[in-house]
Amino acid sequence: MGSSMKPLPSNRWWCKDMVAVVTGGNTGIGFALVRQLAMLGLSVVLTCRDVSKGNKAVESLRLQGLHVSFFRLDVLDHSSIKDFVSWLRETLGGLDILVNNAAVSFKEIGENSVVHAETVINTNFYGPKLLTEALLPFFRRSKHMSRILNISSRLGSLNKVSNPTVRKILEDEENLSEERIDNIVQKFLEDVRNGVWNKNGWPEVWTDYAVSKLALNAYSKLLAKRYDGHGLSVNCYCPGFTQTSMTHGKGKHTPGYVADIGAKLVLLPPDQLPSGKFYVTSNKFLDSKL
Repeated sequence: MGSSMKPLPSNRWWCKDMVAVVTGGNTGIGFALVRQLAMLGLSVVLTCRDVSKGNKAVESLRLQGLHVSFFRLDVLDHSSIKDFVSWLRETLGGLDILVNNAAVSFKEIGENSVVHAETVINTNFYGPKLLTEALLPFFRRSKHMSRILNISSRLGSLNKVSNPTVRKILEDEENLSEERIDNIVQKFLEDVRNGVWNKNGWPEVWTDYAVSKLALNAYSKLLAKRYDGHGLSVNCYCPGFTQTSMTHGKGKHTPGYVADIGAKLVLLPPDQLPSGKFYVTSNKFLDSKL
């Protein structure tokens, strides 16, 4: 297995002391990103909720000659986040890269149910937000800039929303705030509880998943603006239709393919690194409303 290791790029600007944290790293895109970043010579922390699955993932990488750290992390659990942040601070001193990859969806392809809307919103939006806020003080914002890459989706693009009130709030970037984003999310959950979500202008495809990514995109844009010029880049990346457990193995892309792109995005040279952008699998970014 070790013979498949690629030589490190001759033009790399990073070093092995740079720490990258990947959530949901035991399978799919997350696992592929952990592997790719470790192959590129970073110190990688694989996190996931299930200890046995995390240990199995780490062992499989060890057999490939890659050594990564593992820590159990449930982004829905405040105490789990606190434990992880304490461990990271004491063990590695901080971090340079965060890839928020952990996410769920309960749909079959082509189905559009919101039965698990609250869980989807909590896992895909509030979880990454809570973790990010907890880790913000520990990013080592050096001359190379720290980086956050949120794995998102074009399903959460603003053009998928026909609700005029929601569109108006999200298009008003000058007055966008965490409170306003939260109000939108809570309004969606209220519509779900009242059974009117399907006629109130929310995204029509994979609705709860799309709204969770809509909120994550908006929060990413807000965070990028907050830290503009302060050593932290925040971007989103849509892998596209990828062959993972979420898509039941169907898709145009393999996890390895999109992880290669994701790693390139998160390791852009400091002088080429934007913030507040939405990338797609074509390796180009859309300078548009998130």
